[in-house]
Amino acid sequence: MPLSLLTVNVGAPSIDRAQRQLRWLAARPEEVLVLTETKATAGSEFLAKTFAAAGYSVTFPAHAPGELGVMIVSKIVTAMDPLGAALDYLPARATGVVVETDEGPLRVAGAYVPSRDATLEKTERKKTWIEQFHKALDNTSSNAPLLLLGDLNVLEPHHQPPHRGQFAQFEYAFYTGLTERHGLADLFRHLHPDRVEHSWARRADLGYRYDHAHGSHAVAQRLMTCEYIHETRENAPDGSRLTDHSGLAVTLALSATQTLLTSDPATAVDALNEPEPTLF
Repeated sequence: MPLSLLTVNVGAPSIDRAQRQLRWLAARPEEVLVLTETKATAGSEFLAKTFAAAGYSVTFPAHAPGELGVMIVSKIVTAMDPLGAALDYLPARATGVVVETDEGPLRVAGAYVPSRDATLEKTERKKTWIEQFHKALDNTSSNAPLLLLGDLNVLEPHHQPPHRGQFAQFEYAFYTGLTERHGLADLFRHLHPDRVEHSWARRADLGYRYDHAHGSHAVAQRLMTCEYIHETRENAPDGSRLTDHSGLAVTLALSATQTLLTSDPATAVDALNEPEPTLF
């Protein structure tokens, strides 16, 4: 059975939105979920606790107050990847797990790169994080193939529309460096060299492809599909949306060898809400 993974920016959800996101995520077929823009608040904690109560493996690094990060939820048995521990600047913004497949271990990493505005403080913050993330990738490099998923908050150099003047050279260099420095191919571009798709938009005609999947050569060789899931940012009848980002789903010609016995997270919600039994 092919291995399937999904990344989506959940937008530091409120409890109400997290409950809707939970129902949608639980119904998805993917075995591994990489959720970005998580936060140490009730909505993200709800997702982590509920999936864990349903038997999923949940990797949710400690988030400093007000800081954003990444959560990995898996129906597959996972071990901790060293990437997260190697990142010592805004560490909640990247984490990783290792899953066993029929062709050996696969490293799955999630990243949520800081956004910025025109201020020097935010620019230096993003630049520093990118530099430290590069070092963390270098220091944890191994023979195991790596799949990197997440909201990178950067665009490819020839992005359409070009959004000229909005991104600095160091931001484009981060995107190209994933391939040139770390050997990770843009998997969407690997399958769709010329397709124009966006995962976030200020307005309908002004889109950005912020959410990405990059993989090492061995991952690209096993790549079957890499497609954006736009329904996450479509309006519901009441005008609400699950999030303002599209998801990105990846399928690989690999099979997990150690799956978990999981239940419906919606049932886990009910169990979490039940009062504890008394002894008298």
